[in-house]
Amino acid sequence: MRYTGPKVRLSRRAGTPLTRKAVSYFEKRPYPPGEHGRRVRRSTSDYAVRQAEKQKLRWYYDLSEKQLARVYDNAKKRPGRTGEEMISELELRLVTLVLRAGFAPSVYAARQYVTHGHITVDGKKVDIPSFQVKPGQVIGVREKSRNMVPFVEAAEGVHADEKIAGFLAVSHKDLRCAVVDRPKRDQVPVPFDEQLVVEYYAR
Repeated sequence: MRYTGPKVRLSRRAGTPLTRKAVSYFEKRPYPPGEHGRRVRRSTSDYAVRQAEKQKLRWYYDLSEKQLARVYDNAKKRPGRTGEEMISELELRLVTLVLRAGFAPSVYAARQYVTHGHITVDGKKVDIPSFQVKPGQVIGVREKSRNMVPFVEAAEGVHADEKIAGFLAVSHKDLRCAVVDRPKRDQVPVPFDEQLVVEYYAR
């Protein structure tokens, strides 16, 4: 199941901010949540380290255990490095691209926009967050949704990252984003070690 509880709590459990909103909260309380959160917790087992990294990746992309395991299985079948192929597939999910394009403030908001039918791919409504977008396809916001406050803000660049991912061509004014290439690992600002995730599943 996907986690549906407080999002900042996840960041504190992960030990790193998983959303923009979590950054300021995490600076104030950079320790795990709960009554004993301030106590130093150390786990030296290799399994625990790999499991923790897998959890971070899952929470960052807002995935269920089953979804992430499927991503690993798909990546393993491709000719490239499995970890990099995992990240590439995760980045090409429609919900992630809506976030990367600056059309939403968080992956959770992006999921809501997609499921509520506000997002299009090549001009056609797509309401499946996990939909895999291919290079050459164009993501946009439905015409009748563009006057909604979140998308008015998006058109002004309010939710945009300081640097747009190199595999995207984005026009905030037009609420349009084209995928120009398959994501490369150095273009993806994910602060995790995907190789540990691969080792977790390969154990």
